[in-house]
Amino acid sequence: MSGQSTGDDWDEHWGRYAGAVEVNPAQAYRRELVLGALALDATNIPAKVLEIGCGLGDLSRDLTTRHPAIELLGIDRSEKGLGIAKAKVPNGVFLQRDLTEPAPAPEPYRRWASHAVCSEVLEHVEDPRALLTHAREFIAPGGRLVVTVPAGPISAFDRHIGHRRHFTVGALRTLLESAGFEVTRVSGAGFPFFNLYRLMVLARGKSLIEDVAGSGPLPFRARAAMQVFSWLFALNRSESTRGWQLVATAVEPRGSR
Repeated sequence: MSGQSTGDDWDEHWGRYAGAVEVNPAQAYRRELVLGALALDATNIPAKVLEIGCGLGDLSRDLTTRHPAIELLGIDRSEKGLGIAKAKVPNGVFLQRDLTEPAPAPEPYRRWASHAVCSEVLEHVEDPRALLTHAREFIAPGGRLVVTVPAGPISAFDRHIGHRRHFTVGALRTLLESAGFEVTRVSGAGFPFFNLYRLMVLARGKSLIEDVAGSGPLPFRARAAMQVFSWLFALNRSESTRGWQLVATAVEPRGSR
């Protein structure tokens, strides 16, 4: 989740928050949304999947576990995150790169991916259009892109971990189109319980930062809340105009380059 070119220290971030990420029910819920939107079961030949901002490799792990025939390329700018991802997915290929900076895709990965994911990355980036535009170098004509970003208000914890913005359906569609993609769908998801979870994060304010950043295990109240929400998320609506999790699918145009 760290394709940005800013002063954010993502090696430090992953070192501090890796444990909390592992048990965060929002992360697991989001991965299920991404896996559904990718529609890899409908692919006749083994897919070549690009993960833009692969972070700690949890989505990469789920992708390769459920679809062991795929080829996987993960890109991130964090050396620490990539090391953790490689340990989780030994058969994947992981590349350290800042996609906000222009550079040709290395062979053999130019116009390579049949499917691509950019999940919870664009809210961290000063210039998300540049990141998406440069990522197109890796995506084959007709390739399917799945994007997730947060909607709704920005919490103190969001700002602490580097959120620059949250999106609306219209803003996400405009961004994808401005980067050159053909947008097929943008919708909200997660109503009502994902929204309720986000309201809890807002209400906790800076105290949540202290809970998550501690060197020991998460406090019992935090672990208990996460477990309750992991059950409730099964009741979320997968598509809703009121959901604070946005999911978009788009296509790399054929014959565009």
